[in-house]
Amino acid sequence: MDKASIIKNIKEHKNQPNLRFELKERTESFTNRLFYTLFDIDTPVDENLDLLEQEFDALVNLACWQVDKPCQRVWANFVVRLPEILEKLNLDAEAIVNCDPASLSIEEVYMAYPGFYAIAIYRLAHELYKDGFPLVPRLMTEYAHRQTGVDINPGAQIGKSFFIDHATGVVIGETAVIKNNVKIYQGVTLGALYVAKKLQKTKRHPTIENNVTIYANATILGGDTVIGENSIIGGNAWITESVPANSTVYHSPIIKIKTLPHVS
Repeated sequence: MDKASIIKNIKEHKNQPNLRFELKERTESFTNRLFYTLFDIDTPVDENLDLLEQEFDALVNLACWQVDKPCQRVWANFVVRLPEILEKLNLDAEAIVNCDPASLSIEEVYMAYPGFYAIAIYRLAHELYKDGFPLVPRLMTEYAHRQTGVDINPGAQIGKSFFIDHATGVVIGETAVIKNNVKIYQGVTLGALYVAKKLQKTKRHPTIENNVTIYANATILGGDTVIGENSIIGGNAWITESVPANSTVYHSPIIKIKTLPHVS
């Protein structure tokens, strides 16, 4: 096959007219600027809000493929909620520094904790998701996923003072509901019991009530599954049914001691 034929065949199969990876790159730049605007003491808020609005306008032009969608109003709705989002994120950071004996300072949490970064980008993306602008929030949380190993769908609903420790491998599905003062550890999955496209508009992921702790590699599945408040879910637990309040659930390992043959 000659070069002209190769080019022709590629063009024939390159058939997604709205697929512009510039959108992905610009979303990452917007996400970085937004994070710095909220937290970095040397980043001027007033100047950066103007720059963020310009960057967001570019995202709208790339991501709004249907001209009748009210995408232009999204920024105005979003920017007025930034102080409230920042207030929630400061509570998240305080929860981390208060719960983790390894944390040396609140500054360390903001700069070095992947769990905090993932929560921060989720909370910002979630507000855009609520306004019916889904692709950019999804790109934002996927960017955080790539940076931290934490996959939080922007559609999830997460309450105040949320703490993710160690972070890597955490998965939180689109319809998960997490209430206040919840702590989870690495490898936790809040997922669907089974996957089918027809379930797109249904609640597929669990609800975690107030003051619950979920330890490493626990898996909790199903839209009807509720973990009652003040409960503790042990490491490696597999849960597909609701758990009453004030419960402790743990996985019991089977230990077999291997003996060498012909040894008395």
